[in-house]
Amino acid sequence: MAYDAVKMKDWQISEAAEVNMPTPDGWRERLSLEKDEIIPFGRLCRLDFMKIMERLKDKPDGKYIEVTAITPTPLGEGKTTTTMGILEGMGKRGLNVGGAIRQPSGGPTMNIKGTAAGGGNALLIPLTEFSMGLTGDINDITNAHNLAMIALTARMQHERNYDDEQLARLTRMRRLNVDPTRVEMGWVMDFCAQSLRNIIIGIGGRMDGYAMQSKFSITVSSELMAILSIVRDLADLRERLDNITVAYDKKDNPITTRDLEVGGAMTAWMRNTINPTLCSTVEYQPLMVHAGPFANIAVGQSSIIADRIGLKMFDYHVTESGFGADIGFEKFWNVKCRLSGLKPHVSVLTTTIRALKMHGGGPKVVAGLAIPDAYTKEDLGLLEKGIPNMVHHINIIRTSGIKPVVCINRFHTDTDAEVAMVRKAAEAAGAYCAVATYWADGGDGALELADVVKEACEDTNDFKFLYPKEMKLRERVRTIATVAYGADGVAWAPEAEAKAKRLESDSKYDDYATMMVKTHLSLTHDPSIKGTPKGWALPVRDVLIYSGARFLCPCAGAISLMPGTSSNPAFRKVDVDTKTGKVQGLF
Repeated sequence: MAYDAVKMKDWQISEAAEVNMPTPDGWRERLSLEKDEIIPFGRLCRLDFMKIMERLKDKPDGKYIEVTAITPTPLGEGKTTTTMGILEGMGKRGLNVGGAIRQPSGGPTMNIKGTAAGGGNALLIPLTEFSMGLTGDINDITNAHNLAMIALTARMQHERNYDDEQLARLTRMRRLNVDPTRVEMGWVMDFCAQSLRNIIIGIGGRMDGYAMQSKFSITVSSELMAILSIVRDLADLRERLDNITVAYDKKDNPITTRDLEVGGAMTAWMRNTINPTLCSTVEYQPLMVHAGPFANIAVGQSSIIADRIGLKMFDYHVTESGFGADIGFEKFWNVKCRLSGLKPHVSVLTTTIRALKMHGGGPKVVAGLAIPDAYTKEDLGLLEKGIPNMVHHINIIRTSGIKPVVCINRFHTDTDAEVAMVRKAAEAAGAYCAVATYWADGGDGALELADVVKEACEDTNDFKFLYPKEMKLRERVRTIATVAYGADGVAWAPEAEAKAKRLESDSKYDDYATMMVKTHLSLTHDPSIKGTPKGWALPVRDVLIYSGARFLCPCAGAISLMPGTSSNPAFRKVDVDTKTGKVQGLF
């Protein structure tokens, strides 16, 4: 039975569905898990992935389904809702299906975007726990990250206060000679706090730290979140946490977490984060939550660990990539799949008529404000002008050797003529196409989508990477820019190009993944440019080095790793019923 998604808020739908949500013992029986493979806490549980993988290591993998989107409006186009819809539709068909999505950040949850839990009848439950910390993975990453900064700043203070003999006698440390102008890491917290982007720390006397400029980023952009997304096991996590570059010394040598002797303690904080948490849709299909959002340096994918488990446990495993196919699918394709060794069977491209109208020249869409009337009234001319954006994303996916499924996430204001136009264009571009109303109707509204995705999974694809592993950094960036973004080329800032040349000449960076940093609101580097622009070059201003994750991150345009809180944030609507203790107002 579908809930009335028009009259009920998401938190109300979640509250109603949670009454019959499986218990940890219920999940164990339903998923045929051994008792020690479930780690219960309250009404939720983690999955012990090492034990599950060991028991199922010889079982063939299921079908691997990835979900991405066209270039979104600032409101998002429903990738997570699509993921939930596929699970519910396949569940209605009696298929053994499960999935994995990412843990939402407290920043967007308390700001504009909301909880990223899907919506309506295609919603993850329990919504409150999911939206407000779940199992504490993000808190553990925050503590581990900030511990590295504590180790660094304390070391800088002690090196300033003691001579070499005193330093060796009192602290058993060797002098690192940190360059205070080359501290790379900064601090993190999981809220959107623009006032902390640039700060001064250590003000006071000699015992109050080391005075210098510093910064905060949002936790989900931390290199530690990127590492959690890609590790294969605890040993892999431990090794990577010892190799993070925190700063540079005065001779331009990297100072790592190993040099600070803090990698072990960071791993201790993060030891529990490697096991995914098991949640479900409102129709009780199993869904793992692991890793976080922020499809810049943090990959923006559900984890390799969750996908490995899901492919063993389910006949069909659905995973989600952040942002549009130019960013999310490109990183899934060329970074995540290369690191995991997993091959997808199909990619589902979430598409809305609203977003296509915006790309056709429609009025500006501003998160937190009412959507303009142009997006709720039929306008075939505006829609037709925006369809090339969808076709561009179809072509990105087809370049990987996959025939995508275009999912039209239909809103109640979309007309039959508009839907027919998008379907015709999608099929003409070489994609499957299905129309879905899962927000309103749950699994019943995703049956066509489920059938088309199942059919697409049976196709034989010719999955191949966009570039060979041996390709040098600048050529990789040019290939990504021209194929995925539609640029004519790359315009390197002189400092960025000099840095790229140095990195190319050092063989230790040969196996580093290329993790592009770019706005998700445009195919270009400029979020204000919509549609499918032609005749432009991608400007690259810097290349960030993440030595623990082993990523090189070329930065295109101005990207802040600490978002800002809006003038009308979501936290104004969140409250607690003091009689029941239940959280209200989440969406």
